[in-house]
Amino acid sequence: MNFHILTLFPEMIMQGIGTSITGRAIEAGHISVEAVNIRDYSDNKHCKVDDYPYGGGAGMVMYAEPVFRAYEAVREKIGKTPRVLYMTPQGRVFRQEMAEELSKEEDLIFLCGHYEGIDERVLEEIVTDHVSIGDYVLTGGELPAMVMIDAISRLVPGVLNNDASAEIESFHDNLLEYPQYSRPEEWRGKKVPEVLMSGHHANIEKWRREQSLIRTMLRRPDLLENANLTKQERVLVDKWMREQDTDAE
Repeated sequence: MNFHILTLFPEMIMQGIGTSITGRAIEAGHISVEAVNIRDYSDNKHCKVDDYPYGGGAGMVMYAEPVFRAYEAVREKIGKTPRVLYMTPQGRVFRQEMAEELSKEEDLIFLCGHYEGIDERVLEEIVTDHVSIGDYVLTGGELPAMVMIDAISRLVPGVLNNDASAEIESFHDNLLEYPQYSRPEEWRGKKVPEVLMSGHHANIEKWRREQSLIRTMLRRPDLLENANLTKQERVLVDKWMREQDTDAE
């Protein structure tokens, strides 16, 4: 899978992505990451890429033309028109389902704005997806792009040492992940649950599923509406939700 990031700060992208799991995935050839410097496509000798907004207001707005040229360079290089994701708090909130959807693409372009944003005309011309990682404002789109690339990369075959781990982490079946434990068996008076040391795989899986359900009910009950539950689990959740409503009254 190939990630192309249009940015004013390519070194920020490469330093962040080139480490840990994504760094190893790049070395192994499972993914590629290209940071395209929008300034390289400016048409003035000072590589200026922004100006004051029409109509007044605070801050600066990025020009349309350098962004479009950077996009065109990538599109021509790969020989097709890929999806272009614009990082903005006005976009659709990035969730695991979107990561799974995007992981099936061969190429993705991430457009990182800065200052007060980008000229709307080029956004209308090239952007296919407006995406947000949450309801807050950041300095630029680089951090959201790196967050998304990390999440998407984990779903690309070969990136994780154990491909099954991508399926059983948080948000599998729209449930949070169960608690994890390692050595020692007892730490500061707290013991590892006995079931995990029993060697009985069916009981372990049953315990983990129950813990995922309980943790989701306590920490992220909003996820339960779309969770993939058995009939018995759905009855349990409905009962728990009714009890919560009664307690709140």
